[in-house]
Amino acid sequence: MSSTDAPGAYESYDRSRIDRGGQAEAFDAIGDRYDEAFPHKEGQLVSGGWLAGSLPEGSRVLDIGCGTGLPTARQLAEAGHSVLGVDLSDEMVRIASAEVPQAEFRVMDLADLESAGLGTFDGVAAFFSLLMLPKDEIPVALRMVHGLLRPGGLLALSMVEADVDDCTIPFLGNSIRVSGYLREELRALVEEAGLEVETEDAYSFAPATSDVAPEIQLFLNCRRP
Repeated sequence: MSSTDAPGAYESYDRSRIDRGGQAEAFDAIGDRYDEAFPHKEGQLVSGGWLAGSLPEGSRVLDIGCGTGLPTARQLAEAGHSVLGVDLSDEMVRIASAEVPQAEFRVMDLADLESAGLGTFDGVAAFFSLLMLPKDEIPVALRMVHGLLRPGGLLALSMVEADVDDCTIPFLGNSIRVSGYLREELRALVEEAGLEVETEDAYSFAPATSDVAPEIQLFLNCRRP
């Protein structure tokens, strides 16, 4: 049975528990101020560069939670890959489409990716997108990513290191809900989803804004065996 024929990770998940209320609206309101508040994305650039450079040119890559398309979708597209970016926010997708016209972008909830008939991908980027989920959904999302990757496919994943679950925080004049893990827990979750962690890095990051606290960002470069 191929990965596309196997039961989806979300098929057994109670979708009535999915609550994205306020998440997309916050990013619609933030718009291009996101890149102003987060101008230095060293860890994301390094991990995105690993993904872009490790895949054969012309690979299919899915960017989950693509935001403005910068830097990841642009990085991948400029490396010669076929990029599909998805995001909950209409405004983020609008900006990304303008910033990276050589990529394709869709407004989509990651919980709908399996049922969208997208096929499999050579690579997936998920930079700070899974942290927008409650902790009980994150393992499901990781299994979903595993199913969307072809054997040997690569995942570039990042989260903020914090032991929190669906916690409301101020974010650029809005409120969002985030979850996080300590690094040992995150690695274990990724491995339980059937992915191998090839490298792991941590970066201390201080946004260029006063209402977002400094954070430790975790970057895991992974492979589906």
